[in-house]
Amino acid sequence: MNRRSFLAASAGAAASGLGAAPRRDPRPDIVLILADDLGFSDIGCFGGEIETPNLDRLARRGVRFSQFYCAARCCPTRASLLTGLYPHQAGVGHMVEDRGLPAYQGYLNRRCVTLAEVLKPAGYTTLMSGKWHVGERRPHWPCDRGFDRYFGLISGASSYFRLDPGRTMALDNEPWTPPREGFYMTNAITDHAVRMVRDAALKQNPLFLYLAYTAPHWPLHALPEDIAKYRGRYRKGWDRLRGERHERQIAMGLMDRSWPLSPRDAGVPAWDSLSQKEKEEWDLRMAVYAAQVDCMDRGIGRVLAELERAGRLDNAFVLFLSDNGGCAEQNIGGGMERRAANPAPGPADSFTSYRRPWANASNTPFRLYKQYTHEGGISAPAIAAWTSRIRQPGTITHELAHIVDVMPTVLRISGAAYPRENQGEPVQPPEGVSLTTCVVHGGGLPRNAPGLFWEHQGHKAFRQGNWKLVASRGQAWELYDLAADRTELFDLAARLPKRAEQMAAEWQRWASRCGVVEFDQLPPPVKR
Repeated sequence: MNRRSFLAASAGAAASGLGAAPRRDPRPDIVLILADDLGFSDIGCFGGEIETPNLDRLARRGVRFSQFYCAARCCPTRASLLTGLYPHQAGVGHMVEDRGLPAYQGYLNRRCVTLAEVLKPAGYTTLMSGKWHVGERRPHWPCDRGFDRYFGLISGASSYFRLDPGRTMALDNEPWTPPREGFYMTNAITDHAVRMVRDAALKQNPLFLYLAYTAPHWPLHALPEDIAKYRGRYRKGWDRLRGERHERQIAMGLMDRSWPLSPRDAGVPAWDSLSQKEKEEWDLRMAVYAAQVDCMDRGIGRVLAELERAGRLDNAFVLFLSDNGGCAEQNIGGGMERRAANPAPGPADSFTSYRRPWANASNTPFRLYKQYTHEGGISAPAIAAWTSRIRQPGTITHELAHIVDVMPTVLRISGAAYPRENQGEPVQPPEGVSLTTCVVHGGGLPRNAPGLFWEHQGHKAFRQGNWKLVASRGQAWELYDLAADRTELFDLAARLPKRAEQMAAEWQRWASRCGVVEFDQLPPPVKR
């Protein structure tokens, strides 16, 4: 940090009342930021037109991943991200219902440890603000799994303006109810994160913050002034938008021009075929979605500014990503969309989504969506930054990375020990590799494992080098050479049956090891 930056950070710390002495512990603070249902191309530094200056700035200070993989849905991604295991190994192979099987119990088991459970004994202050969704009941809440402080939504999606029936929010280990007026979920998650960081910065030890936004997951709820900012920008339509985003991705070096933009989804009409009234309605949907992303980006900026005021940002390892691809769902919330008083997106009395046409644009240049294991469902926009250590900031890496790599990365940079047991249960070893050689030095990521694996609700995939085997539920395996065909348009399974068979056998060995069960053979949820 140069003298001017140091003085600015010191002045900011004094102004905010921190009064903290300079830290002597050389270990980095660790900040893990997770967006919910954000598509691969939505943010500016991944080709999007949505204004995300704070994430774009983070990308300039860090490294962008063109091939960072999540799981196909929120619960499995969060389980894997927190534990370094595949979701079935952690007990969240499906969703949060208990299906009576070890891989499908619906909450984190004791044969795994969370990032917080690893970092807390190593002297880190462990903080979380946002969506949990890997254990609905006590004793499976964040503060039961290693976090010192928690605020947020224990459950899955809810209104941004109030708490929907059947949903739970908590402050630390106590249920919490939002105020009737002035509440907006994204801002509340940011406000609590800022306060947590401010309090923790008074201490000399490093901190870990897991900042898990619900934005931009449905319902489409945004503040009026944020919606107004984007109203009219999407009258150009999804066809033109996809083309523009793709061209920017190519210019940035994220995508190779030899990979064609996937065709418009067969279930999506051509924009020019719509009436003017329909175009206005669709414009509003995407404007609200963009407003949600914009608000989240401002919140991220506030949290990073708080770290900077404390003089901690330069030695903070920050990782941002999404939990899955854009979401094509409609008739959402168990019928809440049909029952909503207001059919128009945005205000508190509405409950709707941006649907397949805009999800297709969010996932540019890929096809398919959240829940699928094709690239559109599992490719995450990911940024890693560590200002004091990264040798080539502002670069893009094309190394394969996965959410199971987060635990080994945290272990490496923190010096924390990975335990052998958790309350008497043997703990499974992490499945991934540390990202530090890639992020800090620009090197490769050699893996000892045969590749990367996925399964969610019968959708399955296996990536081995540049080869990817993938199948949607009930469909035959498809085979792609992603070096030549990242957008998965040319299925080679019939031409290379032996390779497909060998990879299918490898996937089956992984599935057996992790307790994967055919989706149509899963037992019904256990009645409590």
